[in-house]
Order: sequence, then C-alpha cells, then structure tokens
Amino acid sequence: MTSYGASGPGPAGGNGLPSGNGSDDGPPSGALTWALAEAALAVVEEVGGYAGGVYLRSGTPGLLRMAVLVGLPGSLFRPWWRMHANRPFPVAEVHRSGQSVHLADVEEAMRRFPQLVASLPFPFASLYAPVVAGRERFGVLVALRAPTPGVPVDARDRNRMTRGGLRLGEALADLARQGTEVEWPGDPVCMQLPTGSGPPVRFGFFAWDLDTGTVTLDGGLLSILGTGIASPCSIEKLTSLLDPEDGYALWAAARQATGTDGRPSVRRLRLKGPDGGLHLLEVSSRARRTAPGTGPPGGGRLEGTLVDLGTGLVGSDATDRLPRAILAIDRLARVTYVNERTESLLGRPRGALAGRPLWEALPWFGHPFHEEQLRAALLSGEPVRFLARPERGRWLSVSLHPGRDGVTMVLVPEEDPARVAPDPAHTRRTDDVLSAPDDRAATLYRPVALAIALSEAVTARQVSAVVTEELLPAFGGRQLAIYLLSDRRLYLAWETGFPPGFLEPFDGVALDTRVPGVETLTTGRPLFFESMEQLSRAYPDLPVDAHSGARAFLPLIASGRPVGSCILGFDEPRGFSPEERTVLTALAGLIAQALERAQRYDTESAVARGLQDALLPHRLPVREGVETVGRYLPGTQGMDVGGDWYDVIETDRGRLALVIGDVQGHGVAAAATMGQLRSAVRAFALGGHRPQDVMRGTNRLLIDLDPGQFASCCYVLLDPETGEARAVRAGHPQPLVRMPDGTTRQVDLAGGMVLGVDARASYPLTRLRLEPGAVLALFTDGLVERPGRDIDEGIGRLSHAFAATGSLPLAETADRLIREARAATSRPDDIALLLAARWADAG
Repeated sequence: MTSYGASGPGPAGGNGLPSGNGSDDGPPSGALTWALAEAALAVVEEVGGYAGGVYLRSGTPGLLRMAVLVGLPGSLFRPWWRMHANRPFPVAEVHRSGQSVHLADVEEAMRRFPQLVASLPFPFASLYAPVVAGRERFGVLVALRAPTPGVPVDARDRNRMTRGGLRLGEALADLARQGTEVEWPGDPVCMQLPTGSGPPVRFGFFAWDLDTGTVTLDGGLLSILGTGIASPCSIEKLTSLLDPEDGYALWAAARQATGTDGRPSVRRLRLKGPDGGLHLLEVSSRARRTAPGTGPPGGGRLEGTLVDLGTGLVGSDATDRLPRAILAIDRLARVTYVNERTESLLGRPRGALAGRPLWEALPWFGHPFHEEQLRAALLSGEPVRFLARPERGRWLSVSLHPGRDGVTMVLVPEEDPARVAPDPAHTRRTDDVLSAPDDRAATLYRPVALAIALSEAVTARQVSAVVTEELLPAFGGRQLAIYLLSDRRLYLAWETGFPPGFLEPFDGVALDTRVPGVETLTTGRPLFFESMEQLSRAYPDLPVDAHSGARAFLPLIASGRPVGSCILGFDEPRGFSPEERTVLTALAGLIAQALERAQRYDTESAVARGLQDALLPHRLPVREGVETVGRYLPGTQGMDVGGDWYDVIETDRGRLALVIGDVQGHGVAAAATMGQLRSAVRAFALGGHRPQDVMRGTNRLLIDLDPGQFASCCYVLLDPETGEARAVRAGHPQPLVRMPDGTTRQVDLAGGMVLGVDARASYPLTRLRLEPGAVLALFTDGLVERPGRDIDEGIGRLSHAFAATGSLPLAETADRLIREARAATSRPDDIALLLAARWADAG
C-alpha cells in the first residue's frame, strides 16, 4: 500500500523516491526528497519563475549541496552543485545570515554579488529564502525568473519566498523529529516544471487509486508498455519503467492534482517501451479526492491521459518541408521533437533520439562553449545564435529559442561562416577547439582565470598587475588605469598604455568633478563609449589621448562600498555586447573586492610589522662562553608578519634561556598574541621558574586569554659555565646541534602538546650537555616545511646545510642557512626564524 504519510510517497525502490544521486553515503529518504521537491515546485510557480531548487546542508560542516533542481538540466549546472557557506554568493550569504536576498536584475546582482554574475553572466532575476525552523538552519530555497530592470521584487513575492522557506523548514524539522537524517549526501534530483500546454491527442488512459497504490491501464497504454505489464498493476511497477526523475514527476503530478484547488497537471515523461527504446509521454492528470478524513492526506483517485509523442518525433509534413533542421528539447535537455531535415543532417534515425539527452543526440554540445550558450538561453530566456563546427565537420549556424517548456533549436549548414551576418548581441563562433583566436566571446571564459589570480593577489600593486595580465588581453584592451578613493578624491594607483603624463591632471580629482571616471563611481553605473567621438560628444571638455579607439569606465564598488574606478582603453572603435558589459561590470566588482582586501592588508601589515619590530629583541645578551645570533626571514608574499618569535633571557645564577616559538597564523592577531606569549615566557623565566613550569604557566595563560589561536614553543635553559642544558618542547620542531667534528643531528627532546589547547598539559624535561664548540640551532617550521613534502625532508636538507658550514663564524653560519632556505622555498609567504648558540668552555 502506498500513502502520503510521514514516510512520503514514492515509486519503486526502498527509499520511496528516486534520489538522482550517486553518493557513497547512500540516497536520502523518500520523505525528504518529496518535501524538498514539493517546496521548490510550489515556490517557483508562486513567484512566476522558470527554474529553482533547494540547497540543503550536507554531512560536511559549512558545505551546502544542491538537493533539488527544477526546470534546468542538472549536468549543465554541475559547478553549482556544491556551495561552501563562506563563499561570496547569495546562497551562502542567506544561509550564513538567515536573511532573504532578492536580486531583481543583473545590475543589482553585480553590485552585491559580482562573483555570481561573473560565473553566470546572463540577465535573470533570482530570489533566495532561508530554510529555517526556529534557530535551526537547513538550507536555502531558490527561484529564478525573468529580470525586471530597475523594478525591485515586490512585497508579495518576497513574502511568498519567506513563507516557502518557513514551510519547508517546519516540514524538515518534523522529519528530523521522526528520525530522518535531514542532510543531502550526493547529486541533485532534477525535475521538469508542469508544461504549459495541454495534451494533443488521447493515446492511453490510466486510473491510479492513491489509497491502495493500484493502477488500472487501458488497451492503448498497454500497447505502449508491451507484454511485460498487465492491468491492474502496482504504481511501483509502472514507475519502474520510468527514468528516476520521471518516476518522481508522476508522484509530483499526483500531489499537485490532489491539492486544495484540484488543478490538473500536465507533465512530460520518458517511458521504456517493449522495444527497449524510450517513448516520450505527455501526461495530463486530474484527481478525484476522497472525502476529508476518510483517507490519507492527498488520497483519492488520479485519472490521466497519456499521449505517445514518440511518433511525433517523426515530424509532420509541414515541418519536414521546412528547409531547416529543427530539434526541440525540454528544460531538462531531453529531445522532444526532431524533423526530417534534422535526421538527415545528424545522420541518425529520429526514433533513436526520442527522450535522449541533448548530449547524446549532439555529442559536440558537451563542449564547454556550447554548454555556455545553452545556459545563456535557459537562464536569460532570450534567443542565442552562434556558429559551430562539430567534430571537424561543416560549419553550422545554431539558433536557440527558449521558452517555458524547453528550447527549440534551428541548425543551418553554412559553407562560408564569413557570409553570416553578425549579431553583436547573440552571435558567436566556435571551432573544434574553443574558438577562433579573434573571437570576442572567448573572453567570457577568462573571468575564472581572473578570479583565481585575484584571490592570490595581496597588495594593490599585485591586484593591478593581475588585471593588466588577465583582463586586458581577454578583451583586447591596450590601456588600463585604476583610481582609488581617499578623502573624497580619486588618486591614480596604476596605469599602463597611456601616453606619459597624460593622466597626471586627473590624479586627486574631487568627486564633484564632471569626468567619466568620477561619474561611474558616484552613480554606480558603468560607462561604455564605442568610439572616441562618442566620448567627446558626452564630455566635450575632456582631453583625450587618441582620436581613434573605445573606452570603458567601470565603478569599483565592493559590497556597496565605493573603492575607486577603472578605465579600460582600446586602440580601435568597438562595440560592447550585453554579455561583455555584464561580465566587465561583474569583474569590476571582483577587482574592487580584491583592492579593498589589499588596502586592509596594507593597513594590517603596517600595524603588525610595527608590533613585531617592537617585540622582537633588537640585540641579544653577550655572555662569556656563549655566542648567540638570531635571524628573521619574512615572507615576500602574503601577510609577511606574524607570530614567530625568539628571545634570549638572562635568568638567575648566570644562566641563559634560549626561546623560540610560533603562533598559528599571520597578521595583527598573531603578532599581538606573540607579544603576550613572549612577555609571559620572559616573566616566568626571570622569576626563576623551572623550564617545565615556564611552559605550563605560559600554556595556562594562553588558554585564559582565549585568542582562538595556539602556539608551539621550545625553551632551553643553558648554563654557560658547564654547557649543561635543560629543555622542554611544546609541539615545536626538534632543535639541531652541530658537533665540533662537523657532524649534525637532531636533539631528541621529549615533547608536550602545543600551547593553548589543554590546560592540564604537562611538558617533560630533557637534560643534555653541549661539548665545547658545539652549535645549537632552534628554528620555526617555515625554514623546513614545503607543501606536498614530508617535513623530515626539509629538516634533513637543513641538517646537511648546517653540517656544511664547517668552522664559519656563527653570524655567517646563520646567514648561509637563511639564504639556502629562501632559495629552496616554494612558499614565499612563510615566516621563518633561526636562533643559534655556540658554547665554548668559559674555563
């Protein structure tokens, strides 16, 4: 018996519903799948959308997975299946903040989430609502629809999204209380929206008793299904013949038809016929509900008419007479129609294409560029046209015409691609590889490279260099200028390609000056001039550096905060297609965020450097019989200050404490923690405490301070008269000692836990004795650690270099070790310290 109870409805399978995921963690429960899909379908239809879905938390902390995708082919959006909660995307922000986000058009999306537009540079609106129940956050509900430029999302649709998220949150909380694991382990379930058209001709009939799960089939439907099924049968038997997502779609049709309004539902499904081929069926269903209280929720009788569209794939005489190949797909990218000319062009029987994914019918559509064009059509709702040469064959002019129920494709062979009239808004050209070298559309694939490079740039100069190296070549630019905002003035931070001195008059320009670089920032709108004449007409008093060319002025705004403006110059006049304008504006947002981060870095770096310079010892004590030297190796990239420290302390009875430590992380916080630890160690040492007590006291202090960081440390108390030493170690690398005969080895010090983790940690004492002329070297891991390599390799390399220093003076020994470490490092952002001490018998 099948019911709509807590376990959820479902076709064949132990989980009740097809999950569509391939995770090793196993499929989610049928009830969970149903709750998510029902919510997504409902909210997309309520707000007039054409696609949507649900992101749900996963078993990995901070990771959301797309659980349900409605109205779009899943494989085409695989890069967006996973979303980390710390990413600068609307889904992540909604989950983090618990607040809805509504983006009415691409301009609003560019201002707030440039990364979203850079990855999906198409005009669409998107609405996001948190899925919550009380304080528990389950995920995010998403709806996509046509944009409304300049018109914000109205209160009614905002409330619909909010209510949808709350309803789903309560449903998921109920499932959790019943023991269902409310997490998504794998790939999303993909669903087709109900089609907007009714069924054309009656072909078969079924009646489904929702209370018992029994289905009665008429002769027409049985003729499609063949001898492998009889009437009546179970709903599980019928849905076992459907593709997984279609089995679920049939259940969704039942749920919709048995709703409060009893609306009929029209859906397209794929069914395996007796010949093993896929038949495309259009199902129109209406329910007859049981009286309230007499059956399970949504119970009753579902009656449906099925139309076999497989014969429709042959095409009618009217469409076969057209001089063009026509192929149609639904919004899950499954072939729903093929005319005779398409069969001839593709060289494949039309019957073999019924219900197949587009990538099986046209394998070359799996190329990233062609997938991008299909994404553009599905998301923007606007026609897209491009040139392609599949599998080194003849050129095709491909036109995509999207609608609510799918996309109609027109394929026209082209003997000479140059004869095709260009359409700057929609025409693109691709070859077997990606595109011709001069293809402007290929630039749309550069944002990813730019975004990756920007994430690695730290200083404002590095950001500007990345823009010069990545953005200019991508769009064929020759000139670049970046201005940064300070005290209501724009100051030139970077320029390339302009005549010497041309930009100097604009350095320090006030925000009330009428020049395009200022106006693009104050209005937040990009300005594009396709020729220098167009620029001169708009700004007749503005000096220009050339008589021919084009200019783009982009606002640098990071999360609503003005940062500056960017000027791109081109040697020749050129147009800017809508996609190029969208991508350039989105990239300007990425550049603004990188520059803002760089400015914070510069400020923080200056503060941290000041802290470290003040806290590290400027000179070391001079004692007879002991020579000490310290060396600091800062990084050349990234935050080049941090929590590494060393010290030499004169304690009671003439002994010297050699100390080296490393606070986790870089920056002001690490430097501040380092200063506190150095002061604590010095205070305990000067108080005459035993080494193990110095370490225990410092550990407890760090835990009490609770800075959210931990630290490693090595403390050696040396008697200059005898060479005897007592040492403790808290998670720090073992020191090295070079003997008078030149042999070098690690000093085996007993170790304890790093500082700041366990208040009860103990630090065992190790006793050792240095021979006259021996050199002890303490160091931080930045001197020996390399990514992808075992740290023992780095220690072995340092040990070999240490042994090779021979009888060099101690200062030269330290300098050589630092130089060799710098030459060998592949992580120039690491900080490394070296503290070396040579003991000679004072007697």
